[in-house]
Amino acid sequence: MDRKVAFLFPGQGSQRVGMGQDLWLHNESARAIFDEADQVLGLPLSRLCLEGPEEELVQTQNVQPAVLTVSIACLKAAQEMYGAALPQPAFVSGHSLGEYTALVAAGSISFPDALRLVRERGRLMNEAGKQYPGGMLAILGLDEETVRDICSLADVEISNINSPEQIVISGAQEKLVKARELAIARGARRVIPLKVSGAFHSRLMSTAAEGLKRAIQMTTINDPAVPLVANASGKILTKATEIRQELVEQLTHCVQWLNCTRTMLHAGASLFFEIGPGEVLTGLLRRTDPSAQVYNISSLESLVRLADMLGKV
Repeated sequence: MDRKVAFLFPGQGSQRVGMGQDLWLHNESARAIFDEADQVLGLPLSRLCLEGPEEELVQTQNVQPAVLTVSIACLKAAQEMYGAALPQPAFVSGHSLGEYTALVAAGSISFPDALRLVRERGRLMNEAGKQYPGGMLAILGLDEETVRDICSLADVEISNINSPEQIVISGAQEKLVKARELAIARGARRVIPLKVSGAFHSRLMSTAAEGLKRAIQMTTINDPAVPLVANASGKILTKATEIRQELVEQLTHCVQWLNCTRTMLHAGASLFFEIGPGEVLTGLLRRTDPSAQVYNISSLESLVRLADMLGKV
C-alpha cells in the first residue's frame, strides 16, 4: 500500500458502559490490556468499562484511563488479528486525552506510564474544576470568527476547534449562560452543554497544569517512532522534548483538532483509522473532508469487517 495512513484516538466523551466487552471476551491481546490496566492502577478499571456503573465510569479520573485502555485494547486486537496486513501509520494523533493514547501507539510512552499519567491528569482536572467551577458548550453552525467575538463579549475561551462547524467553548458557568444567549442570537444551529467536571482546555485548568507538569517530569518519554500531530498547535512533533511541552500546554490551550486533521491531509494522509470507543472523530473528519477514507475500529464486529476493507486498499 502506498497510501499514507493515520491512526486517530478518541478522547473523553466517547465512553459508554460495556465498551470493549466483545474484545475482552474473544481476543487475548485485548483482555491482557484490560488485566494490565487493573494491575497497574490497583482498581477494577475493566469492571467499570464493562459493567459500570455509569456515574462512576464518567468521573474524570476514571474515564480517562478507561478510554485509553479500551483504545489500546482495540489496537492490540487489530494487530493480533491482522499482523503485517494492518497498515502502519505515517502519523498518529488523538483528541485531548487521546493524545496520550497516540503516544502509547507511537512508542513514546509505555502503556503503564500513560495509565498513571492520565489517572493523575483526570484527578488534577477534577480538582481544578472544584476550585474554579466551570463548564463547556459545543456550538454548532457558527464560524470561528463569530465564536471568537462571542467569547470576547462573554469572557470565555475557545477550547476545541473540532470541524469547520463545531467549536467548543469553556468558562465559568455564569459566563457560559451569556455566551449561549449570544450564540443563539448569532444563529447557532445548536448549543450543547457537555457533561464534564470543569472548563477543560482553558485558563481555569492552570492549577491542574502545574501538577501535570510535575507528573510529566517524572515520566519516561521517548522520541515517538511515528510522528505525532499535536493538539495545541496542529504541528508534527518528533522529539520527546516537544512532546513534554505539548502535554502541558494542551491542558490550558485550545485543542486545534481541525488543524490536526488538515495537517495530516496536507501531508498526504488519505486513509484514517479511528481506534477506540465511539465514532466522534470519524464524524468530524467526514465533515472536514468528505473525500478522506476513514474506518472505525471499536468492536469485534468492526475488526471482522476490516478484513474486507483491507482487501480493497
